[in-house]
Amino acid sequence: MDTVRFILVRLAKAVLVILGVAVMNFVLIHLAPGDPAAVMAGEAGAGDEKFIAQLRAQFGLDQPLPVQLWTYISGILRGDLGYSYRNQVPVAELIASRLPATLLLTGCAFVVSLVIGVGAGVLAAWRRGKLTDTAIMTGALVFYATPLFWVGLMAVLLFSIRLGWLPAFDMETVGAGFTGWARVKDIAAHLVLPVLTLGLFSAAVYARLTRASMLEVMSLDFVKTARAKGVPQARIIRRHVLRNAMLPIFTFASLQAGQLVGGAVLTETVFGWPGIGRLMFDALLQRDYPVLLGVFLTTAVVVVVVNLITDLLYRVVDPRIGATA
Repeated sequence: MDTVRFILVRLAKAVLVILGVAVMNFVLIHLAPGDPAAVMAGEAGAGDEKFIAQLRAQFGLDQPLPVQLWTYISGILRGDLGYSYRNQVPVAELIASRLPATLLLTGCAFVVSLVIGVGAGVLAAWRRGKLTDTAIMTGALVFYATPLFWVGLMAVLLFSIRLGWLPAFDMETVGAGFTGWARVKDIAAHLVLPVLTLGLFSAAVYARLTRASMLEVMSLDFVKTARAKGVPQARIIRRHVLRNAMLPIFTFASLQAGQLVGGAVLTETVFGWPGIGRLMFDALLQRDYPVLLGVFLTTAVVVVVVNLITDLLYRVVDPRIGATA
C-alpha cells in the first residue's frame, strides 16, 4: 500500500509540475520580443496592417494574454497542443512524427555513454596510478571540456569528408529507398557520429564519477577483509566494489536520461537529424510559438516520467531506501 500511495502522490505532483512548466513557458515565450503574425506577413510579401491583423485574429493572437493562456492550458488537458503557424499541421502530429528519431538518437547515446563511461571508470579505478588510469582520466577531461558542436564538426570533417567512412547528415540516405535490413544498416551508419558526439560528454562524466566512487568503496573495511581472505581482485571489483559504488552512477544516469531529449538540440542541428531538437530550433527562428511550447512540454513530460521511474528504481538499487523516502 505504501508503494501505491507513493506512486499516486508522485503522479499528482508530476501533473502539477507539468502544468506549472506549461504556464511558465507560455508566459516567458509571450514576453519575448517579436510578432509571429508580422513574420508570416513579411515572408508572404504582404506586410500591411490589415493583413497582419487578419493573421492575428486567425491564430487568436489578438486575444488578451490570460485568454490565450486559458485556451492553451485547456487545450493541453484535452490533448490538443495547438496548431503550427508555419507547417499548417497540428503540433501534436508534428511532434509525434519527430519524437521517434530523437528517442532513437538519445536512447543510443545514453546506452553508449553508460557502457563506455562505467567501463572506463572501472578500469581506471582498478589500475589506479598506472598509465591506463592516467590515459583514461586525461581522455575524459578532454571530452568533458570540449564543446559538443566542435566535436561534431571535427567528426564530420574527419570520418565523412576526409575518410569517407560514415555519412555526415540526416537520418538515412535520401532517395535510396532502402527496406528491411538494408534500411536498418543505413540508419545505424547515420547514427554513429551523432551518437558518439552526444554520448562522449556523458561518458567522460561517468568515467570520473565511477572511478571516484569505486576508490571510495575500495578503502572501506569490508573490501580490505575480502582482500585479506584471498578473494581474487576481479571478484572483489565485480561483487563488492562496483555494486556498492553504483548509487551515485545511477543518480547521474537518471538525470542524464531526463535531460538528453532536451539536450539533443545542438547535435540534431549539426548533423541535420530530423528530431524534435531540430524542430525546436527551426520553430525558434520562425517564431512558431505553438511548436516551441509543444516541444518544451514534451521534454518536461519526459523528464518528469524518467524521474518518477528513477525514484521507483532506487528501491531496487538500494533496498535501504523506503518507498516513502
